[in-house]
Amino acid sequence: MDGTIFFAVGLALIAVGIIIVVLATILLAMHGASKGKVEAAGIIMIGPIPIIFGTNKESLKTVLILALILTIVLVIATVIYYWLLR
Repeated sequence: MDGTIFFAVGLALIAVGIIIVVLATILLAMHGASKGKVEAAGIIMIGPIPIIFGTNKESLKTVLILALILTIVLVIATVIYYWLLR
């Protein structure tokens, strides 16, 4: 496989991620300004280890589920990648 395909897909994923973050921030600011209350949660993935933070329990549960899914996908992708290069 050609490395330029992986490079292009990686750049596209980074661009899509940045666009999603910017749009989510704008929508949250607009929605939170009307109610006067903002609730949020986030995740920082350092390798397969998630660091989760948030302001309320519902947000934390949602982010925890997403972190588990991301960790499982990462492990599966690593195993598949290992099998393909063996």
